[in-house]
Amino acid sequence: MAKRRSRAAVFYDKVANFNVESLFARHPGPGAPRTVFFNQNLPDSYFDTKGKPKKEHVYPTNQVISSKYTIITFLPRNLLEQFRRIANIFFAFIAILQFFPEFSTISPGLVIIPLLIVLGITAIKDGYEDVKRHQSDRHINHSQVRVLAGGDWANPNVNGRKSRTFVRGIIPRRRQKPKDVNTSDVEAATATTHDPDIEYDRADSMAEGEHHRFGHSGENHGPHWKKTLWEDIRVGDFIKIMSDEPLPADILICSTSEEENVAFVETKNLDGETNLKSRNASPLLTDLHTAADCASKLNAFAIECDRPDTNMYRLNATVTRNGDKSPVDLQTVLLRGTVLRNTDWVIGIVLFTGVDTKIILNSGGTPSKRSRVERQINPQVLVNLALLAIMAVVCGIADSKIEESKYAQGAPWLYGDDVSNDNPKINGLITWAFALITFQNIVPISLYISIEFVKTCQALFIYFDYDIFYEKKNQPTLARSYNLSDDLGQIEYIFSDKTGTLTQNSMVFRECSIAGTAYHGDPDEDEDEDFKKSKGTEAVRDTSNDSSFASTSAREVSSDQRPVLSAADAIGVKLSSGVLKHFRDEKLSQDLARAVEAEPDSENAAQARSLNGFFSVLALCHTVLTAVDPATGAIEYKAQSPDEAALVQAAADVGFIFRGRAKEILLLQTPFSKEIERYELLNILEFTSARKRMSVIIRRLDQEDGRLFLLTKGADNVIFERLKAGGDDLKRTTEGHLEDFANAGLRTLTLAYKVIQDDEYESWAERYHEATTALDDREDKIEVVCDEMERELRLLGATAIEDRLQDGVPETIADLKIAGIKVWVATGDKLETAIAIGRSTNLIAEESNIIIIRGGDQGRPVYQQIIQAVEDFFPDSGILDEHGIVTGAPKSPSAESSRSYPMRRLSTGVRDIVGDDNGDRPGGFVLVIDGAALEHALGDDEPQSLLLRLATQCEGVICCRVSPLQKALVVKMVKDGLGVMTLAIGDGANDVSMIQAADVGVGISGEEGLQAVNSSDYAIAQFRFLKKLLLVHGHWSYARNGIMIVNFFYKNIVCIGVLWWFQIYCGWSSAYAFEYVYLLFWNSFWTIAPVLGIGLFDRIVDADILMAFPELYRYGRERTWFSMTSFVIYMLDGVVQSVSLYFLITYAYATTTARSDGYSIELYEYSTTMVFATVIAVSLVQWPEHECLDRLGLLCYIHRYHSSLDIHARDGWSPASTETIISLLASAYFWLCQPLTIAIALLPRYLYRAWQFGYAPGDLEMLRYIRKTRPDLDLTTLRREHTRSRPYSSTRRRPSSRITQDPRLASRTDMSTGIRSVHRGFDFATEEGGVAMRRMQTNLSERRQSSRNLPLLPQGSPKPKASIRLFSSLRRKKSPTPKKDD
Repeated sequence: MAKRRSRAAVFYDKVANFNVESLFARHPGPGAPRTVFFNQNLPDSYFDTKGKPKKEHVYPTNQVISSKYTIITFLPRNLLEQFRRIANIFFAFIAILQFFPEFSTISPGLVIIPLLIVLGITAIKDGYEDVKRHQSDRHINHSQVRVLAGGDWANPNVNGRKSRTFVRGIIPRRRQKPKDVNTSDVEAATATTHDPDIEYDRADSMAEGEHHRFGHSGENHGPHWKKTLWEDIRVGDFIKIMSDEPLPADILICSTSEEENVAFVETKNLDGETNLKSRNASPLLTDLHTAADCASKLNAFAIECDRPDTNMYRLNATVTRNGDKSPVDLQTVLLRGTVLRNTDWVIGIVLFTGVDTKIILNSGGTPSKRSRVERQINPQVLVNLALLAIMAVVCGIADSKIEESKYAQGAPWLYGDDVSNDNPKINGLITWAFALITFQNIVPISLYISIEFVKTCQALFIYFDYDIFYEKKNQPTLARSYNLSDDLGQIEYIFSDKTGTLTQNSMVFRECSIAGTAYHGDPDEDEDEDFKKSKGTEAVRDTSNDSSFASTSAREVSSDQRPVLSAADAIGVKLSSGVLKHFRDEKLSQDLARAVEAEPDSENAAQARSLNGFFSVLALCHTVLTAVDPATGAIEYKAQSPDEAALVQAAADVGFIFRGRAKEILLLQTPFSKEIERYELLNILEFTSARKRMSVIIRRLDQEDGRLFLLTKGADNVIFERLKAGGDDLKRTTEGHLEDFANAGLRTLTLAYKVIQDDEYESWAERYHEATTALDDREDKIEVVCDEMERELRLLGATAIEDRLQDGVPETIADLKIAGIKVWVATGDKLETAIAIGRSTNLIAEESNIIIIRGGDQGRPVYQQIIQAVEDFFPDSGILDEHGIVTGAPKSPSAESSRSYPMRRLSTGVRDIVGDDNGDRPGGFVLVIDGAALEHALGDDEPQSLLLRLATQCEGVICCRVSPLQKALVVKMVKDGLGVMTLAIGDGANDVSMIQAADVGVGISGEEGLQAVNSSDYAIAQFRFLKKLLLVHGHWSYARNGIMIVNFFYKNIVCIGVLWWFQIYCGWSSAYAFEYVYLLFWNSFWTIAPVLGIGLFDRIVDADILMAFPELYRYGRERTWFSMTSFVIYMLDGVVQSVSLYFLITYAYATTTARSDGYSIELYEYSTTMVFATVIAVSLVQWPEHECLDRLGLLCYIHRYHSSLDIHARDGWSPASTETIISLLASAYFWLCQPLTIAIALLPRYLYRAWQFGYAPGDLEMLRYIRKTRPDLDLTTLRREHTRSRPYSSTRRRPSSRITQDPRLASRTDMSTGIRSVHRGFDFATEEGGVAMRRMQTNLSERRQSSRNLPLLPQGSPKPKASIRLFSSLRRKKSPTPKKDD
């Protein structure tokens, strides 16, 4: 039973967790359902009695703000944020107290100046950070898009005002009034006669996606497209998006440049998936394909929309036009954050803007983050304030009691102390208040000034670090939030996006296995050469986009431009978008050359058939489209998936060039044929996540060969179990190659084919047609029929594609794991892709066990899956007992056979590979969970708590298919559930909520825009820079700040201790033991230099050691340098030192006189001796520990500076100051007390440090000793010699362990189905059931229906010969060729 917390603890938690942003954040709540009107006026019900639009019908602007402050809110919000520091409240109270004459020490104006300096410096820093955010917001909000304007067009829908920011002035704007659609703005049209931002449609060529500008008068008043800022877009606007442009809002598609009004978008900024998605226009609006059509009064309609919500996969609306209604869902909508691809233009209608868009709804407001160190200071300040209160109360009570007793005895100094405003009780209260002023330095105000200064310098150190400067983009690492530098040294969990963060969004066809022969590709070229080539390729690609798409008027630039060729006549193949490099393999080229010359009956004929068949499958089994670049005349492949682009590109690189399709006719150029081969596409058995394979049925169209072929590619286990019996040697060899590919973190596909007889196909086609037209269970029936055809396959080989990682990602993740940081990946990609990236990045080791939990309607409930996973794999963890869950299975690994569910055995076609010891592999566990399962688990406290406990038992966690909001919820679950420090890193708009939810957010300025950077605390250019940012800068910053802060408290408690012991001898009157100016100089000059030196320059160990030994990061994770324990130790040490410093000197001077002239001892004589000793002692306390302090220079500085300040300062406050200093310097007592008291005060600390270094040294002490005694020793090399070899990098594959390991290692358990298997790297990304695929299937179905009564073969065509050869081109007579030398 949970222990009930006290009310005080609950109240403190509420205060500590108070959110300032909650006071200033706008809470519009869930928007109301809306109806958007076009070419018609708003109904009267939209207005109130005064004719003003009702609030629920005023839509937000498209302005998106990631900054925290405006001109109006800056001062109150910033002050509230700063006064979350309890110390600032205390300082303000003390300053106000000294404005009263009874408590005045010096001028009240001077007293409040330090507080104003602290508040001012912090405000300037916060304001500067926010100005940078405003500039980034302005960059996005001032992007341009084409919006319908001119003619009689007017948007009747009402939008609210734009927010005023630092950039905007405080100029009042009139509220926008609804426009009357029956009036035209002629003046505006006249003013834009020669406006370069105005573009008109060319109606006779809109089918080609062209547009141009008219400059002459008379034609510039009609409807046109005007370039408008994103922030000025309104709900109800028509906008025109060109190819490769991002979407500024959530829009409904009216029409596109493509056939059947299909548009292709890249959604990696939303869900992390790199494959393109197809969207189609609303059927009722497809006639709106020009500006004139959109602005015509005849085209009046309305769109009823549901309220905006955060669900990225749901949108409900209805278009009503002329009485007809058409549903609207996500299939007809383009969301903000997506990018239009492979489509010349799209005309759409704005439905949701700004904060109502899906991507912004999934992002939170900009939080006011405070570092953990800063949060920990508050309870320590509370302890000091409590100590101060006790000291003040003691002084007040003691003084009151002393006055009361002495007054009765007739003490002359208490004469008249019996009036209302002067009596022992009132004087005791005054003494209490004065004690607060006397001991106020127990909470040093200079600490906060020093912290702000030091953190600003630490941000500059990061900025000027050349090791984390990205030279290719001339981009340094930038600290956007200066106050979180010490948090970088305490990170325990990292949450990373995948696409663009870990990967480059580029594919490389790395290896392949053909007929049992592995081709590994030629070695990678030098990185610099690669970079230069990629830069050149990008330039060509940009030129292509500018000329082939209707995004600019580049067609008018050159009149002698070469004619646009067809794909069949194009010269060369351009590197596809998303494919990083061409595939080259010298061995493969030689084998292909021999195969081309091989005779049908020669020894090389079998290999020739395999090579021909393998690359023909790559070149024909896909949905890729072709385009011709007019600038270069080369073919460019337009693929929905970068995987397909890489496969087709690889086939083209070796000579099998796919030259496009003419409806259902596929054109292929091969090295085996001089003519372009033509194939008729009969059926596409499309890829789904359940089928894990894709097949096409084609017919060869020529007079020689009219056979039918089934070409298939898919997962190894799916293909292997459908292979024809026999060929076990080839299967075993290919299986071994697949394991090698998977161990290298590559994405694999297995290729196979089948020759189909005509009669077999005829009967199957009938069954397939019936299945596709069935009304009940259509999907299941189609799957059954497809499975019938996809049997008795012949294996061709396998491919291995690398999803190219960012430089240094595997090494960085490996070192972060060594540092004790757990890395979680949260991505919108599918499960197979997430696992493949997990392997390539070292998140999943070669011997790891993968636990898969997924939601959905099929399989076990998510909660039961989590319970079963805990019971099966962590039976002795006690997790189930903690949650009160009772199961029937015994808690021992030996009870594996008595699990509550039957384990299925999965066959690969070679042998059963699942053993009873699956799940007990030596590589640990990695949890993989999808978004559907997270939705169930995060919806209730019990499943969430159980999931968190299960996740903490695993070495890593991968969350796939998650929405941006789920990413943030996962971060909050870990941060709040475990109380750990979290860091989130990403590069896209879908990562903003995760970045804001984490303690530290890191944005990568990648290809997906600057949204993540704008919302981040640190901006880096590469994921690999995270290593030095954490292990070096984070380590140093945390150690410096922590030690500096506790030393601030320590040095002040020593001073306060001396003042406190003096109260024993001054009647507890709160009097000063020495001049008040000494207290001012204490934190201003005398003791500030050593602690500032620690905060700025101290290095526990050098950077190269921290990089070579990531294990040293544990000091930060374990909060070694700053915690309540270290605070208490330093405070007690200060108290002990103050005892020796005060009492030794006091009793040394307890004599008749210490002066040679015989005068008696004054108070300031021996108290000044205390000041000397105390300053030197607190300044030397870090002598043996910190390399940044120059011992001799420090001593000279203290003596000289203190003496000069003492002489000059005391001349104005105390008489005979010069005589005091002269007498002290000539006094034997002074010179005896200095070394004696300092040595005794520091002795305990020095003895402890000597014992620790000699008998219990830690890692830091040993490494520092080695560096001190052997500075020439390269510790990095020493480390590398005594550890395992460095992990796999993206430029070199990890060595396979297939020979020495059981192939059953790295088990994979799907808790939803109970299936256990070995993962061999299968992954293939493509859109399932998209518009493009449905369009192709419809065309094939219509063609099949129209030709069902026609003969399948042309009359007179010869019957195919009974041969298993794929292509008849091998029958050509060739000259004898040399035999293959194997």
